[in-house]
Amino acid sequence: MNRWNQLLAALPHTPEEPIRWEAINAAGFDAFAPALAKTPQNPRWHGEGDVLAHTRMVCEKLLALPEYRAEPPGVQQLLFVAALLHDIGKIPCTVQEDGEWTSPNHAVVGAQMARRFLWVELGLCGTPEKQQLRETICRLVRYHMIPIRVAEEDAPALRLAKIAANGQLLPAFTLHRLCTLSLADTLGRIAPDTQEGTEKLALAALAAEEAECLHSPRPFATDHTARAYLAGRNVWPGQTLYDDCWGPVTLLCGLPGTGKDTWIRQNCPELPMVSLDALRAELGISPTASQGPVVQAGKERCREYLRARRPFVYNATNLTASVRGGLVQLFEEYGAWVRIVYLETGWEEQLRRNRERSAAVPESAVCAMLEKLNPPERHEARQVEYLCV
Repeated sequence: MNRWNQLLAALPHTPEEPIRWEAINAAGFDAFAPALAKTPQNPRWHGEGDVLAHTRMVCEKLLALPEYRAEPPGVQQLLFVAALLHDIGKIPCTVQEDGEWTSPNHAVVGAQMARRFLWVELGLCGTPEKQQLRETICRLVRYHMIPIRVAEEDAPALRLAKIAANGQLLPAFTLHRLCTLSLADTLGRIAPDTQEGTEKLALAALAAEEAECLHSPRPFATDHTARAYLAGRNVWPGQTLYDDCWGPVTLLCGLPGTGKDTWIRQNCPELPMVSLDALRAELGISPTASQGPVVQAGKERCREYLRARRPFVYNATNLTASVRGGLVQLFEEYGAWVRIVYLETGWEEQLRRNRERSAAVPESAVCAMLEKLNPPERHEARQVEYLCV
């Protein structure tokens, strides 16, 4: 039995079944449980104690929720694993400020930690099914704090629509399920504001329903309209915007050794390619050296194609939203529409392919890149695809 199936076997098979914590720890959660038990929380908002105590309460409250019990077994498993992992980011993020414990950015960091754990330790990578399981859990962890706080944002409907759009890539991910996890998180603590929290979550669910994205991604008249709305332009989702874009410009994303070059040869051999690997070799710069000159040379090569309005492929790792966002902005400024293609393969296969490259990246560097990897979200471009190769 593989590690993922071992963890699933340790979970409650029905909401009425008691949680077998020893079995869950033995199936992989012991990678975090001891550290969670040593991670303190602000007693004003977490009278239950440390993060492990809170995590156990969240899982218990989740099992009792009618929203959880109404879900099919496979979705229940995803929600339970997300509840197990939802606060692991507090381990590195917890600090004392003005004499009180706080954990800034723990949801973002926790999603990265969860991705590495699920990918490497539990083997959830390399096939569409495993990819979707992993990324659904990671998106739930990443956004579990948003529903209770979304009303405080400047554009809550846009924020909800951007998160809900991930359901196009991950069919099991919905705002309704995110709200279920957030409700369990709110109830799974001893605090004076629990009732206020549940009311905020009810309002968030109502806002998502009014924005037509509670149970599925928000519908749009066209892909062009969707891109404009999700990019923050002041447009109505049902509006058919005039589309004068050319393209596509294809932006690849994936770890070294995934097979990006092979995918290009097999799927778009007729398109010119801007390859940072090729530019690195051309400039004589090591993969472990500063990549600033390589990136700048790549952008200038892109501008040549953009000025000519010529579709092309941009081939680099592009592991983070900030890197991709700068490139998408550049391409769209020239009127192109952008297609992001995210590629992955199995972990051992990944390392093998990298070793066999003519310019192999050190394995330690690949591992560090995995810890930074954040696959593209649906709102990042007009078209986003997840593929396994």
